[in-house]
Amino acid sequence: MERGSSKHSPRVDDQMSQEVEGLVQGPGTAGSRVDEFRQPEPAGEDQPEATTAPAGDLRSGTPQGMTSTDVEQRSRLGRFISLSALPGDRASLLQNARDNNAPEDIVSALEGLPADTSYQTVSEVWAALGHKNETTRW
Repeated sequence: MERGSSKHSPRVDDQMSQEVEGLVQGPGTAGSRVDEFRQPEPAGEDQPEATTAPAGDLRSGTPQGMTSTDVEQRSRLGRFISLSALPGDRASLLQNARDNNAPEDIVSALEGLPADTSYQTVSEVWAALGHKNETTRW
């Protein structure tokens, strides 16, 4: 006994499979039924072709004026200074860092800050420790 479709004849099955071929195989096949508005338009006559790497300087993840090591170290400092400690002076920053279980190198660096200065941000603390912050991009 041969099993086949009980609803359609083989000719109708072939015709139906050809009708959905574009949906199954996607765009790029002959006779695809993809909506025209979904296909990207080619570049204009005076426009360059789209590329994945544009010409010119590519921006990296580090801000101008800092290295990736600087960014990582400033971020590490910020992990041990809560926003609730800012603005704060050396004593409050030290207490907050100790409460946040800061490693000894962070604590000793904060101990070197001037006692009579109040810091508004982690970037100000970072600069007071003798490091550079990013420069403004224009």
